[in-house]
Amino acid sequence: MDELDSAIVRALQEDGRQTNRDLAERLGIAPSTCLERVRALRDRGVITGFHAEVDLAALGRPVQALINVRLHPKTREAVNAFRDHVTALPETIAVFVVSGGDDFIVQVAVRDPGDLRDFVLDHVARHRHIADVRTSLVYDHIRKTAVEVPPDRAGGGRVTSRPARRGRAAGT
Repeated sequence: MDELDSAIVRALQEDGRQTNRDLAERLGIAPSTCLERVRALRDRGVITGFHAEVDLAALGRPVQALINVRLHPKTREAVNAFRDHVTALPETIAVFVVSGGDDFIVQVAVRDPGDLRDFVLDHVARHRHIADVRTSLVYDHIRKTAVEVPPDRAGGGRVTSRPARRGRAAGT
């Protein structure tokens, strides 16, 4: 990634809804160049999508929990079966397949503690490959919405976006 690609990724993480024209103006490049670069970043898998962030409480699911799961046996079939099962459940927000003492950490959002208990008992603990389940209630969830774009190794140093040009067309 060069300096311009890094600047595009940073700008889109700040505001993924901005128009191509606004993004190009912000970076001081032609809209056609900007569109080409964004498409290339998507084609290379650097940008994987644009998403709406939602307020779980506003959706009636204010209680979050992390569920640590250990499987038995620890086979590919067991891991895949549990992963597919828990990922399909509507309460599930994220599934982490991990190493160490646990095999999974499952993040869920539910309506209340009773729903959390029911979720764990009905959908997790009863799964045929479960050896152990531990649940931790989440008090606060602070999520970074942007990932720092590493500086171009060849260019060294932090990349900053150029101010938009005013009063004349790009390239003149």
